[in-house]
Formats: sequence, structure tokens, C-alpha cells
Amino acid sequence: MFVMHKENTIIRMFRVSKRYGKMEALHDLTVDIRNNEFVFVTGPSGAGKSTMIKLLYMGETVSEGSIIIDGMNMDRITQRQIPMLRRKLGVIFQDFKLIPTKTVFQNVALVLEIVGVRPKDIQGRVTEALMRVGIDDRAGELPPVLSGGEKQRVAVARAIVGEPKIILADEPTGSLDPDSASHIFQLLRDAHESGTTVIVATHDQQMINTGHGRVVRLAKGRLNPEDETRSIAQEMDS
Repeated sequence: MFVMHKENTIIRMFRVSKRYGKMEALHDLTVDIRNNEFVFVTGPSGAGKSTMIKLLYMGETVSEGSIIIDGMNMDRITQRQIPMLRRKLGVIFQDFKLIPTKTVFQNVALVLEIVGVRPKDIQGRVTEALMRVGIDDRAGELPPVLSGGEKQRVAVARAIVGEPKIILADEPTGSLDPDSASHIFQLLRDAHESGTTVIVATHDQQMINTGHGRVVRLAKGRLNPEDETRSIAQEMDS
């Protein structure tokens, strides 16, 4: 049983299962993530890493169990509250998910437009985000002309521009060369150091070894028992 300090916990997944037909992607998963934690979710292909991330940004819904994010219960959230939830989240996808017909600037600005930021404030915020990730000189370019590393920098800028409480990254370095991967990881560390909770689903062992974050290991949709024991001990010691 988990001992939870509610004032420090920003995400709680309690006995979460996710099924696709007869295939169970996650089974009875209980994980607490503290405010401003850096967490790696790892495991072999098919372990449930991406499914866990999708459940957190409501790309999928749970089959059983419950998820609470920053005080919002996903079981009870209304359609009107979904934009409120998504303002708390910045999401980085392995395949970037940039709109190819919109410029780099427009791709990042779209996040702010959706949540109703005033047009006169968008220019400065997008420019600042692009500068933070070192891609401001490509603001007028379309995504198809960018390298993989540049596209992922744009994806990071899009994730941070709304100043979210939580960044979710699904295999953010999976398709990048080592230098680009290292740069993307540093951008995530920078976001964490500024106060953001960061959750990274990855099989990149080098990133995990140098990351100094908590590691949550999944295998066949289940939490590694050693990690569960460690999580309980951390909560009790705090």
C-alpha cells in the first residue's frame, strides 16, 4: 500500500489497467509522482511505456482504476475541463507531430491560440520558447526542411511555451543521433530545474544512467516489484 503525501503528489495512478480487446497493455499499475520530480519510465518494447504516457494526456482512457493529475480526477473530468487539464501539460512525441504546412513559429503558437492567449502576447512567448531551444533562426521554416533534431527542438518549444506544470515525453530521443539526443535531454533537464515535473518514457539507457531521475520500470504492463518497494520507502522517508 502506498503512503501518499497529497501536498507533494502531482500525479497519482491508482490500480490502473488498460486493455485493447483481449490484450492488456497495463495491469494494476499504481504510481505516485511528486511535484517537480524527474521520472524515467522504461522497459522493453511492449512494456506499456507509451500507453502510460497516453493515459496521462488523455490520448487514451483507462479500462480500470483512476488517475488524478494536479487535483483533477480523470474519471470525473467534463468536456469543459479538458482544456484546463491540457494547460497543465506539455507533450513531446517521438514522431514530433508537427503540422507540415505551418511554419515553426505557427506550430508553437498554435498551443497558445488553442488555450486563448491574447494574440499580442503570443509573439513574445513563442520567440522566447524558440530561443530557449536554440531554433529561433528557423522560425519561418516549414517542418519538412528541418532535421530530426531540429524538429524535436520545435516539439520541445511547443511543450514549454505554455509554461506547463508537467511535461510528458514519449521516446523523445528515439529517432535522433547521439548529439541531438543529448541536446534534447538537456532541454528537459532545464525545464525540470525551472520547476516543471518531467516524465520521460524511454529505452535510452545512457539517458537514464546520466539523468539522476527516479526510474519506473515496466515489464508486460506491470510495475517492477523492486521499483514499487523503493517508491513506498521514499514516501515513508519523506
